[in-house]
Amino acid sequence: MPEVPSTKAAELFDLRETHNPHRWVLPVETRICVGPPGGKFLFGGAGLAASIAAMERTTGRPAIWATAQYLSYAKPSEYVDVDVIVPMKGKHVTQARVVGHVGDREILTVNAALGAHPQDVSAQWAEMPSVPPPSACEPMPHFDQDTADLHHQFDMRVAKGRYGAARTGELSRDGHAVLWARPAEPRRVTSGLLAIIADYVPSATGHALGRQAGANSLDNTIRIRKLCATEWMCCDIRIHGVHSGFVHGRMHIFAQDGTLMATASQSGILRLWDEPAANG
Repeated sequence: MPEVPSTKAAELFDLRETHNPHRWVLPVETRICVGPPGGKFLFGGAGLAASIAAMERTTGRPAIWATAQYLSYAKPSEYVDVDVIVPMKGKHVTQARVVGHVGDREILTVNAALGAHPQDVSAQWAEMPSVPPPSACEPMPHFDQDTADLHHQFDMRVAKGRYGAARTGELSRDGHAVLWARPAEPRRVTSGLLAIIADYVPSATGHALGRQAGANSLDNTIRIRKLCATEWMCCDIRIHGVHSGFVHGRMHIFAQDGTLMATASQSGILRLWDEPAANG
């Protein structure tokens, strides 16, 4: 069975055990938050990552898939109680869920399956896009350069897409963008790390629309195919569509050698920053 990694020193977040093996505590530190200065909040992918780590450590099994529904915001200096519920444990698969809350305020709910099946079959049909290597790509811009928030925990390079460039209002032909990503400090690849990376799907919204735009995530679903050691991860993002104030997209995450590690999908609330009044 694949190894279940410890969160100690392996992850970006400080998930703490308690006297109850089904309850964990996540301190909301600025380094796992995003948002404007003075308005930081827990990055949804970090909440999902911590929930996955809690379920893996509680059950002793690796994640197969997990889906998060984001309900509210947790702010720096708050503590999220991460409660793991295990309604079914089979021979090879455990079905579990997490309720993450700050006091009585529910922050997120996560459902997941964990485990491994003794099969030797391994195949891959998804192909990593042909893009320039990270060394030939410009850094991904972000608006808060002074706060050591989550964006400072990663080295992100733009291999394809309009990130931070002048926006023309012209729609992308295919909604396709590609990022290279690696942790700012060397870290082992875990399901949690991939869950954080997967939450960058909405970052391609502005590219797709040709406008200053983004999205607040409503959910994040990640499916883990294979974890492997890699310095860089290739994030193949496709914005499928925008309608009625919402954006929908997906990401394939490849190791640098082209191995498909995970696939993810998200929906988000569309934010048009060049039309603040339109968002209400």
